[in-house]
Amino acid sequence: MVNGGTRHRKLFLTAFILLLSTFLFGCTNASDASKPKGEDNNMLVIAWPRDVGEMNPHVYNPSQLFAQSMVYEPLVSYQNGGELKPHLAESWEISDDGKEYTFHLRQDVKFSDGTNFNAEIVKKNFDAILNNVELHSWLGFITKIDRTEIIDENTIKLILTEPYYPTIQELAVVRPVRFLGEAGFPEDGDTAKGVVKPIGTGPWILEEHKADEYTIYKRNENYWGELPKVEKIKVKIIPDAETRVLAFEKGDIDLLYGEGVISIDAFKQLESTDNYKTSISEPVATRQLVINTKKAQLSDERVRHALHYGFNKEAMVNGITSGYEEKADRILPANLPYTKDIDVKSIGYDAEKAKKLLDEAGWTLPKGKTVREKDGQLLEIEMMYNSAESIQKVMAETLQSEWAAIGVKLNIVGVELTEQVQRFKDNKFDINFFSNYGAPYDPHTFLNIVASEGFGFNEAISAYPNKDELLKQMSEVPMTTDEELRQQLYSSILKSIQDQGAIIPISYLKKTAIYQKDITNFTFPANRDEHPFTGISIEHK
Repeated sequence: MVNGGTRHRKLFLTAFILLLSTFLFGCTNASDASKPKGEDNNMLVIAWPRDVGEMNPHVYNPSQLFAQSMVYEPLVSYQNGGELKPHLAESWEISDDGKEYTFHLRQDVKFSDGTNFNAEIVKKNFDAILNNVELHSWLGFITKIDRTEIIDENTIKLILTEPYYPTIQELAVVRPVRFLGEAGFPEDGDTAKGVVKPIGTGPWILEEHKADEYTIYKRNENYWGELPKVEKIKVKIIPDAETRVLAFEKGDIDLLYGEGVISIDAFKQLESTDNYKTSISEPVATRQLVINTKKAQLSDERVRHALHYGFNKEAMVNGITSGYEEKADRILPANLPYTKDIDVKSIGYDAEKAKKLLDEAGWTLPKGKTVREKDGQLLEIEMMYNSAESIQKVMAETLQSEWAAIGVKLNIVGVELTEQVQRFKDNKFDINFFSNYGAPYDPHTFLNIVASEGFGFNEAISAYPNKDELLKQMSEVPMTTDEELRQQLYSSILKSIQDQGAIIPISYLKKTAIYQKDITNFTFPANRDEHPFTGISIEHK
C-alpha cells in the first residue's frame, strides 16, 4: 500500500494484533455454563471467551468478527485458494486503468426487516465509512476511494484515485465494508457513534443479547441465499478456558471452535476419548521468527542461516503442538493468493552446516568456551516472546537449548503482549515471534507492513543489499493491472525476503473445532474471520 493513512494503518494493525492475541489466550473469570432446560432442540450452542459486542458493521473492538459476519454480508466472498466469488454483487467489471469498479447487485436480496438491498443503501454505507476515513484507513482501498456513483437501482460504481488491485479482495473482509439496512442508521448517519439496530442481509438475525452472558441469533427465514439448517445459535460467554471445556464435557456446549478457544492439550485429551468429533483447518497463518538485521551480530546472512539450520524445526513443532501445527517452509502459507509456486531456498536441520557458517562469518568457538566470539564480542542474542503464549515460551526454550549446541547464547524474555508489540514497533528487539494475518488480508497486507516503517519488519530487512529494490517492487504490486506481472513481483519479493533469512518460518497455525457427535457438516470457512455455521446440522436421535 503506497499512499496516505500510514499512521492509522499502524494503529489499527497494532490493535488487530492485540485483539487477535487477546482472543487467543482468553481471560481468567469463569461464567455460568449451565444449559437451560427446554432449550430449542434445533439450537446450536457454542462458547466464546468474550461478549460479541455491539453489532455495528462499521466499527471494531469489542465487536467479534464471527458474530458480525452472521448478520452482515459483503459484495464479494473469499473462498478456498483465494478465489473471489460474487456475493451481494452478482458480477463486476474493472476498467482497463484499474481505477473504476462497477458492481451489479443481486436483485433478490432484502434486509432482515424486509427493506430492499440496492445501490442507494450501498452508497449510504460507503458514505458512512468514508465520513470516518481515518478510522478505516488501515484498509488500503479505503484511502484511495475518490467517490461512489449510483448508475441505476442495482448498479453502483466505485472510483479510485489510483489503481489498487487488492480492492476486490479487501471488499471480502468482515469489516468495515458490510451493509447496514436503513433502519439501523442513526439520524445523522454517523455509524461510528453507534447503530440503532443491527439490520443486515445475512442468514442470522440478533434475537436476544444479555451482555457478558449470552447472545441468541435466530435464522433469517427470508434469507436470499442458502438457508441455515439450524434455527438458532446461542453464544455463551465463558471467559475461562477450563470452564469452557467442562461445559462442553457436560454437554452444555455443542461446539468449541476457533484459535485458542481450547488449548492443544485439552483438544488432544478430548479427542483421545473418541466421544466427540474433531476438525482441523488448513493453515490460516505462519508462525515466524523475525530477526532484526540492524543488530550487528545478526546483520550477516550467514549467521541468520546458521540459526535456521541450527534447530530441528520438525521435531520442535511436532513435539510442542502434538502435530496439530505443521512445520512451515514458507513465510506465507501456499493456500493464499500468489504464494503457491515460490521457489525458496530449502533449509533443514543441519547442526554441522550451522557451525560451518558461523565459522565462515568469523564467529569462532575458543577452546574451553561454550559461546562463540568475534572481535572480543560474544554471540549473544535476545529473543522476545509473549509471556501469555505457552507455545511461544516452550519454542523459545527449545531454541535456547539447540542454539547453545552451536555456540550461540540465546537469552529469552517473556513480556506482556502490549510491550511485545511496542518493542517490535520501536525496533527494540533482536528476534521476535510474529504471525501474519491470513485470509483475506494476505499477501498484500503482509507486504504492506514489511514496506512500512515502524512495524519491525522494515527494520528486519535493513541489512538486505537489495532493500531499496524490494521496497520499490512492493509499491508496484498493488498498482499493477497485469496479472502475470503481479505474480512475478510477488514471487520475486517473497523469495528474496525469505532467502536472505530475516524471517524464519516456524509452523503453520490452524484452527481447531471439537463438537458433539450429533453435530454434522462442520467446515471451516476460507476467510479466517467468517462464521462457520451455515451448513451445520443437528441430528436428533
